[in-house]
Amino acid sequence: MKFVLVAVYYNNKEIPVEEFPMPEIGEEEVLLKVMASGICGSDVLEWYRLPKAPRVLGHEATGVIEQIGKKVVSNLKVGDRVFVSHHVPCNACVYCKKGHHTACETLHNTNYFPGGFSQYIKVPKINVQLGIYKLPDALTFEEGTFIEPLACVARGQRLVNIQKDDTVLIIGSGISGILHVQLAKFKGAKKVIVADINSYRMSIAVKFGADYAFNSDDSLPQKIKALNEGRLADRVIVCTGATSAVTLSTACIEKGGTILFFAVPEPSVKIPLPLNQFWRNEITIQTSYGAAPNDLEEALAVLATKKLDVKNMITHRLPLREAQEGFRLMTNNGESLKIIIEPNNPNL
Repeated sequence: MKFVLVAVYYNNKEIPVEEFPMPEIGEEEVLLKVMASGICGSDVLEWYRLPKAPRVLGHEATGVIEQIGKKVVSNLKVGDRVFVSHHVPCNACVYCKKGHHTACETLHNTNYFPGGFSQYIKVPKINVQLGIYKLPDALTFEEGTFIEPLACVARGQRLVNIQKDDTVLIIGSGISGILHVQLAKFKGAKKVIVADINSYRMSIAVKFGADYAFNSDDSLPQKIKALNEGRLADRVIVCTGATSAVTLSTACIEKGGTILFFAVPEPSVKIPLPLNQFWRNEITIQTSYGAAPNDLEEALAVLATKKLDVKNMITHRLPLREAQEGFRLMTNNGESLKIIIEPNNPNL
């Protein structure tokens, strides 16, 4: 029996590398040799991950098709460079038909096996049919790992309908916050402001296109007004689960504006909202979760333009055996941004 190496998540401080049997594919499945898989901010949320531990995480996988089942009907071939979506919707339920693909039960119950932090993964039939995207020649495996997180960002920005004359405030400048900065600028937002408590992250935000970066404190609304002709932000995008960020977002939104909760606090946290303010000023609260096929296609198209600088967002490239170190870097909030695990890179 052949074995592959995988990084098994027990908690943020316990991610040993173990041996799993090589996944065996069926006639309608595909075997992917994983070349790169990014660590997502959601991977280190223990309230989100621990209930299903132990498991192999990693949902931003790119790689090379190693085997194709004999009944697979597609234009795929062995050796193709691809990104594989871990979740796919049914496209037939009431949620999909109304455009809420990420509420689809099929999407929440599909996945590849065992996970992106593995040398090889088995891609089930439905993911083969609806979730494999060929990488353009100009896009590296590492850059391809941004397809899924950028698709989530694209979905959120589509739902809040960012306009070219909008002032956009992004609270939290981790991976998703920086992608929001770059995509908002790509879409022509007038001003993009970032708020954070980490000076390194604020400097990174400016490097990647933010017009201004400020501390997340009570003076933020006045700072926004001072550089925005007395107006607050038309769109506020919350990219951190800190409860203080929720309160701050409500103080920074302009009349008729929209707050997008791209990240949320853990389920036990209850936060009062100023509904009278929202009612009086016609303020909208919007949430977004995950990405649907149209979002993935948009992200792939945007990345193919090379107008978003994702390559320089990568601060660490690690072999599978150092997955624990990758999680340590993510949870420490130090001078790291995008951390990519490369299970089959012989040079690491």
